[in-house]
Amino acid sequence: AGLRPLLILAAFGLLAAIILLNKPSVERSEAPRPPSVTVETLVLQAAPYQVTLGSYGVVRPSTQTALLPQVSGQIVYVSEHFNEGGFFDRGDVLITIDDRDFKAAVTAAEAALLQAESQLMEEKAQAKIAGRDWKRSGNRHPAPDLVLRKPQLKAAEARLKSAEAELQTARLNLDRTRISAPYAGRVLRKSVDIGQAVSPGTVLGEIYATDYVEIRLPLKNRDLAFVDLPETFRQSGDTATAPQGTVEKSANFPAVNIRSNLVGEQQWQGAVVRVEGAIDDASQQLHVVARVQDPYEAANSTPLKIGQYVTARIVGRQVPAALVIPTDSIYQGTYVYVVKDDVIERRDISIAWQNGKQALVAAGLNAGEQLVITPLGRVISGTRVNAGNNSISASNSGVTNPLPHPGGQP
Repeated sequence: AGLRPLLILAAFGLLAAIILLNKPSVERSEAPRPPSVTVETLVLQAAPYQVTLGSYGVVRPSTQTALLPQVSGQIVYVSEHFNEGGFFDRGDVLITIDDRDFKAAVTAAEAALLQAESQLMEEKAQAKIAGRDWKRSGNRHPAPDLVLRKPQLKAAEARLKSAEAELQTARLNLDRTRISAPYAGRVLRKSVDIGQAVSPGTVLGEIYATDYVEIRLPLKNRDLAFVDLPETFRQSGDTATAPQGTVEKSANFPAVNIRSNLVGEQQWQGAVVRVEGAIDDASQQLHVVARVQDPYEAANSTPLKIGQYVTARIVGRQVPAALVIPTDSIYQGTYVYVVKDDVIERRDISIAWQNGKQALVAAGLNAGEQLVITPLGRVISGTRVNAGNNSISASNSGVTNPLPHPGGQP
C-alpha cells in the first residue's frame, strides 16, 4: 500500500519527461504581401480637341401667316394646293370670293368719276365766262372769288378727287376677292372650303414659308465658353463709317448638324444665325436659333416637319492642347484614380467641359500620367495594382492644365 503513491508519482514524472522531449517545432515564413488589384490605365496625352455641343429643339417656320379676307362674300374657288401640306409659289391664287358685287361697285365708281369730271369741266367753263363778263362791265377792281366761281370750282375738284378715291377703293376691294400667296410656302392648316360665306376676321387657314426653317436651341451655361456665337453689338461712337446706333453682327455662324429618328436616321446641315437677347426665365439658359436652308428639297427623302422634335450638334471651338478623359473614370464628378509607382493614388480634378462620354480637364492631371479607367469602388490610396496600359504615351509630355477653367459657370 505504501508503494502506490510512489508509482503514481513516477508515472507523472515519466509523462512530463516525454512531453519535454517532444516539443513542437515552430516554422517561420515571410510576411504576406498586401493584395493587389488589376486595372486598365490610359496614358494621358495632350492633343487638339474639337468641342461639339449637344442640344435639342422643335422645328418652327421662319414665317407663319394666318390668312384672313379683307372683304365679305362667298368662296367660289379654292386652289387644289390649298390643303394641309400643299406647296404653292408666291403670287398663286389660293382662294377666290364671289366678285360680282365688287365689279358692280367698280362700274358705279367709274360712272361717278365721269360725272365728277364733267362737272369740273362745266365749272371751269363758267369761271372763264364770269371773268370775261367782269372785265366787260368796266369794273376797275378785281373780281370777287364768288363772282369768278372759285368756291364752286374747288368743290368740283374735291368731288373729282372723292370719285377717284372711291374708284380706287372699289378696284382694291375687287382685287381683294382674290387671295394670293404672299410668298412661296406650304399650307399648315385649312379652315374653310368652297361655298362658305366669309367676312373680314374669318381665318381661312395658316401658311408658312419654305425657304428655311428655324430651331430654338438651349445652351448650357458651361458651354458658352467653348463656342463662338453670332452676337450683335451696337456702336456707341459717332464716326462717318459707323455712326451712333449702328448695329454690327459678328461673322461667327457655327455649323449645326440636325438629327431626327422620326423615319429612320435622318440628318440636315444648318448654322446658328442669331442669339436671343435674354436668358430664359424657366431654365436660366441662353437660347440660340439654328437655321436650315431649303429643308424641303428633293434630296431629303423625308423633309423636316413643323413641330418635329430634333437633336442638334453645334460645332464649338477647337482646343489646341487638351487633356481628354472618359467621363466614366470620374467619381462623384470631383476625383479620379491614377497609378504612380504601381500604387493607386486618388487625384482631385477640375473639369472645364464635358459631355456624356468625354471630359476636358482644367486642373489636377498632367500629360504622361496613367489614368485608371477600370471601374473601382472605394479604394484606399497606396493600394498596389497591376496596371495594363491601354493607350500610347503622350506626345506633349509636361503639358499641365491646358484649359482655363470657366469659373462661376453653373
